[in-house]
Amino acid sequence: MRVVFVHGACVRDGSWWWHRTAGLLRQRGVHSTAPALPSCGETGPPAGTGGPGLPEDVAAVRRVLLDGDEPTVVVAHSYGSIVTAQAAAGIGPIRHLLLIAGYLPEAGQSLADFGDGRPAPFLDTDPDTGTFTVRPELLTDTFLQDCDPHIRTQAAGHLARQSTQVTRQSVGAAAWHQVPTTYLVCARDRGTAPHLQRAYARRAGHTVELDTGHHPFLSRPAEVRDLLLSL
Repeated sequence: MRVVFVHGACVRDGSWWWHRTAGLLRQRGVHSTAPALPSCGETGPPAGTGGPGLPEDVAAVRRVLLDGDEPTVVVAHSYGSIVTAQAAAGIGPIRHLLLIAGYLPEAGQSLADFGDGRPAPFLDTDPDTGTFTVRPELLTDTFLQDCDPHIRTQAAGHLARQSTQVTRQSVGAAAWHQVPTTYLVCARDRGTAPHLQRAYARRAGHTVELDTGHHPFLSRPAEVRDLLLSL
């Protein structure tokens, strides 16, 4: 079995965001990978107006998922579940989707369809460059309040400006209709409200809750590992 991790919005270096859980999986003989998302400026072209968006993110993740025939579990966090909805469609070796504080869009829906039209207070949007990111001063209190101090310190260095295009671009498929899907609700999440997560999770086949903030794979990696192994 292999695990493919798809990170969320406004960050880079996916292997860092997943490293605590990935390391525990490796000890159990399960290898993993975390594709880079072009819309976050991870693959060369800068993020922003005219740069890569959701279609390029989908293509990048799909290339990894198509590379080999090993049974695969895809773990997608937050915005990463939008990417995964299309990227994981129609790929035989995928056995399960685990969506963490994520979204289950139908074909034709975008990330904006899950919002109320107002910008989140923890985001900094620059209309001149067509990018957005998390306000560094709000990163810890919003997303990492239950993480170790050294994780909080390191995380600030792994933020990225991402193209705002990704919020409006719609997916062309909904893999969660085809593949068994578990939704992990983060019950102390201050970024995506838990009551919204529970509403989104109604589209999934199975729901699990952890008493964590937005990044349980950093704050409670052993529990995320155990959940993955159970799948």
